[in-house]
Amino acid sequence: MAGRAGAAMALVLLALRVLLGGFFVLTGAAKLCQLSAPESEQMKALFLQFAEVFPLKLFGYQPDPMNYQTTVGWLELLAGLLLAVGSPMLQEISNLFLTLLMMGAIFTLASLKESLSTCTPAIICLGLLRLLDICQVLAQTKKDCHAFHD
Repeated sequence: MAGRAGAAMALVLLALRVLLGGFFVLTGAAKLCQLSAPESEQMKALFLQFAEVFPLKLFGYQPDPMNYQTTVGWLELLAGLLLAVGSPMLQEISNLFLTLLMMGAIFTLASLKESLSTCTPAIICLGLLRLLDICQVLAQTKKDCHAFHD
C-alpha cells in the first residue's frame, strides 16, 4: 500500500514538474518570439516599466528593457526545459532560478503597485515551485532514511 502511495506521489510530482516546466518554456518563448505587432509593443511597454523598478537600480544598475526582456525570456525557456526534462540536479538548479525570477516578478509588480489579480500568476508559480522543491526534499529525506535503516 505504501508503495502505491509513493508511486502516485512520484507521478504527481512528475506531472507538476512537466506542467510547470512547459509553462515557463511557453512564457519564455513568448518573450523571445514576438508573433504580432500589438503583443510585441505591449511586451516592450511592460519591460520599459519593469526596468524602471529593477531591484539593482538602487545600486546604479538599470538594464536596457530589450536586453532585460530577452534575458528573462531565455532564463524562463531554458530553466523551464531543464525543470521538465533535466537530471535531478539540473531540476533543482532550474527550480532555484525560476523561484528567483518569480520573486523578482512579484517585487516588480508590487513596486509598480499592480493589482493582486495581476500578481496572482507569479504568486501561484512561486508557490508551486516551492511546493515542488519541498516535496522533492521530503522524498529524498525519506529515501535516505530507508537506506539508513536497511
